[in-house]
Amino acid sequence: MSDWTPEAGTPPVSRPEDVSPPEDVSPPEEPDLPQDGPVDDAPSFEPAEPAPLGVGRTPTGRAEVDALLERLADADHLPADGHTEVYEDVHRGLKSALTSLDARPAGDARPAAAPGPPRPGPTPAYDNTHDHRS
Repeated sequence: MSDWTPEAGTPPVSRPEDVSPPEDVSPPEEPDLPQDGPVDDAPSFEPAEPAPLGVGRTPTGRAEVDALLERLADADHLPADGHTEVYEDVHRGLKSALTSLDARPAGDARPAAAPGPPRPGPTPAYDNTHDHRS
């Protein structure tokens, strides 16, 4: 942060002769590495192998939904770029299962309710305790 403001004039400028040289600066020491091969503890830049996340799945009681949730375990054995396909497949299945809950049973002749604004609730009773004459 600078203390310079336009009212104070020009900002101070440091000149090379104003800077003192650092005291006894030596380069950092290089670690001793074996010359006959790679070090076993060297970090690997290769992607890690797929591993299960260990997330538990609680059964819902609906076979269709439970099967879809079990399908999520397939992602545990795939590399990260393969997870999207599994997640999208499960999402489609769950969306279909939810949509089927809104479907009318076969043989129901009643027309389906048209989507629209919600119906108003019961009308409040008319208050006739006041004299409404003007």
